[in-house]
Amino acid sequence: MRTWITCCLVALFVSGASGQQAGKEAPVFHGRKVAFTMHWKGAAWLTRTTREREEAASEMVTALKIKPGMSICDMGCGNGFHTLTMAKLTGEAGKVYAVDIQQEMLDFLEQRRKEAEIKDGIIVPILGGDNDPKLPENSIDLLLMVDVYHEFWEPKAMLAHIRKSLKPGGRVALVEYREEDTTVPIKPDHKMSKMQIMKEYTASGFKLVESYDKLPWQHLMFFERQD
Repeated sequence: MRTWITCCLVALFVSGASGQQAGKEAPVFHGRKVAFTMHWKGAAWLTRTTREREEAASEMVTALKIKPGMSICDMGCGNGFHTLTMAKLTGEAGKVYAVDIQQEMLDFLEQRRKEAEIKDGIIVPILGGDNDPKLPENSIDLLLMVDVYHEFWEPKAMLAHIRKSLKPGGRVALVEYREEDTTVPIKPDHKMSKMQIMKEYTASGFKLVESYDKLPWQHLMFFERQD
């Protein structure tokens, strides 16, 4: 059962805009108004104790089928809730590119990496921009986006760069709160429907290759390049 406190935290921490977006009007993409990026001051919400129960985070990571030696990107990594887990799974032979547009989030991630005793070099922090994640081309086996794509202020440009970053057969794992489910206690502009996702991704040169529909609150959809 969801608690009143949890719902209040959700409303609080997803409502703030990052410094780069303050005072600006959110853009519209394929009829969808883009959401403001969660401010780094709300980072504690990303590691809340209820997250595993609410989102089945471990189940989501299992569905990614990460193997040792994979080159992974955690796009919109925040303070590294999923980054650290994926770094342990891909191991010293692999690499996790951790991309965020707020340096403060990357600083939190580095602190947590040290606390988790993950070897330096497995996680590669990248300060991305609104229109370029600054990933190396043809380098990514799996790119994970958890509740972040809907905040891209220039989604067309970002998707074009993401497409170039994928290796042949590389996948995007997109996780978004379900707009179709009114019981999910998240602000409407931080949700997406499958129909909207398909509209935006197919227009940007991606094809849906797999869906995982067993998470409590979120869609998990896998895309590859439509070459």
